[in-house]
Amino acid sequence: MSGAVTPVAEAIAALEAARTTPVAPGAPLVAGAVGLLAVGEHVLTAHATGFAVLYDDTGAPLPVEERVPMRVDTVFDVASLTKLFTATVAMQQVESGMLDLDAPVASYLPDFAQGGKGAIAVRQLLTHTSGLEWWLPLWRDWPTREDRIDAALTNPPTSPPGAEFVYSDLNLIALGVILERLGGAPLDVLVGDGITGPLGMHDTGFATQLGHVARDRFAATEIEEDAGRGLVRGEVHDENAWSLGGVAGHAGVFSTAADLLRFAQVFTGDDPRILSADSVIAMTTNLNPDLPDDSHGIGFEIDQPRYMGELSGPRTIGHTGFTGTSLVADLTSGASAILLTNAVHPHRPETSINALRARWATGLARSLG
Repeated sequence: MSGAVTPVAEAIAALEAARTTPVAPGAPLVAGAVGLLAVGEHVLTAHATGFAVLYDDTGAPLPVEERVPMRVDTVFDVASLTKLFTATVAMQQVESGMLDLDAPVASYLPDFAQGGKGAIAVRQLLTHTSGLEWWLPLWRDWPTREDRIDAALTNPPTSPPGAEFVYSDLNLIALGVILERLGGAPLDVLVGDGITGPLGMHDTGFATQLGHVARDRFAATEIEEDAGRGLVRGEVHDENAWSLGGVAGHAGVFSTAADLLRFAQVFTGDDPRILSADSVIAMTTNLNPDLPDDSHGIGFEIDQPRYMGELSGPRTIGHTGFTGTSLVADLTSGASAILLTNAVHPHRPETSINALRARWATGLARSLG
């Protein structure tokens, strides 16, 4: 029908509404967003809306002339999407013979065995079935980086390994330490040498690697009063990653929508530059069959309608980030839905943005017919 609204246009309208409709007094769901929808290398839309910086360091809206508009190449703190990069480095070390996913974590990190954790396998860190505590305030309760790492590794478990799914940053912190010791280099170097360099992801990496990116391209995140940091921009938002020097297995990577599409295409296409086909299959196959609501591969979540919307299915992979980011990819069609927002700017919201994430991915699903 002439003039009919397309699914992509409907998804864009949802983004516009999210950044203009108040969900709290005077504040929209997100200050701004960049959304990208693609099938293979064909980009259906790359849409930027709102502001990369909308509020000052008191939380008050900036004067109009001082606001920083969102751009399609705005650089975002992608938060827990970092876990996908850490998982990819892990599979590279599996391919090299340095890492065995079925080996006990304690065989690489002897101190990890404390508290009855000797039976936890590396694979269980990646599928969040290790039984580790979901979170610890490392930044607040331990004084040095070394103390914080030690606390993350030696903290006792809350359940037996394999018994249940508990999403925990501690899993990926421990894995990051393993990878650094096996790889003989910091995690930011391993990510640069193994992923972003070969893929040409020039705007992606930990903050330590992005000195070439102009400050005005970074989206602001939260005013972190408890940590005494003020308005965070261009530094990792996650307090624990910040306290570990900005480089950790669970958080710290920054990226753009275009760069994340390159990363997604490693899994949706036939790109052998950084991973073998067997590694891609391992990362995208459900390893939690006994936990049907928590399907998970190596790093990737699988078939999660709460944020994957109508694109969700047993062949759909993805992950979210606390700052307001998500990557969803359908392996059958090669379609990717990437949504980057600064939902925690100037404060973390009381309303989840999963409905917005799902609406964005649904626009892509419906456009596939």
